[in-house]
Amino acid sequence: MEIVLDITKELIILFFRVITILPLMLFVTLLMGKRSIAELPVFDFLIVITLGAVVGADLADPAIKHIHTAVAVVLIGLFQISVAKGKIINRTFGRLITFEPTIVIHNGVFLVNNLRRIRYSIDNILQMLRENDVFDVSDVELGIVEANGQLTIHKTASKSTVTLGDLGLDKSSTDLSFPVVIDGKIYKDVLETLDLDEEWLRQKLTGVGVSDMTTVFFASLTKQKELHVSLKDNQLQLQKNLPPIFH
Repeated sequence: MEIVLDITKELIILFFRVITILPLMLFVTLLMGKRSIAELPVFDFLIVITLGAVVGADLADPAIKHIHTAVAVVLIGLFQISVAKGKIINRTFGRLITFEPTIVIHNGVFLVNNLRRIRYSIDNILQMLRENDVFDVSDVELGIVEANGQLTIHKTASKSTVTLGDLGLDKSSTDLSFPVVIDGKIYKDVLETLDLDEEWLRQKLTGVGVSDMTTVFFASLTKQKELHVSLKDNQLQLQKNLPPIFH
């Protein structure tokens, strides 16, 4: 009987904590602003993790004093607000506590060193391109990984909002391309789907000055057999020609 009473008491305490801490969390989150809900730069990500850990511990362990959790939630919210205001007042401070935007595609070419520096794989970027309705990297003039990890793209002039297709003109290439080489590895099944073989691909690469397959970071083919190549060994020259991108 005593055990049942103890369990009932703990459940009542848990119910009380849930109905009091969640409205407080909602209030603090709304107070922190829309940006904290819609985006998660690195500092805001840490704030969310911390809030979750504090509230989770409070709900899981009745021995923790509830008032301490409530005060911690409020203090964390106030700290986030103070830091957000500091970022607005001082841009240098803002850059110190978050990631810089990073250019990963320039004129249709992948910037391998930048991808490695932010630890993004080619598969990550290809997925994010598809999420932006881009299926051919050659359509991208500039691709930027923002501080919150999202990919922002600026398409080439012919692929921007008013396209050649919108004007009733013939397009020089299809909007859909297929990866045939990723990091030096040939995807033979893709070539077979396009009724091509490895020898044809090697000849095509030789025609554009590529004799060593290991130097190819990414290569894609359209259904019209148009080849697009990003190399590993031209990265230094590409870095010199990048436009300045800041917060």
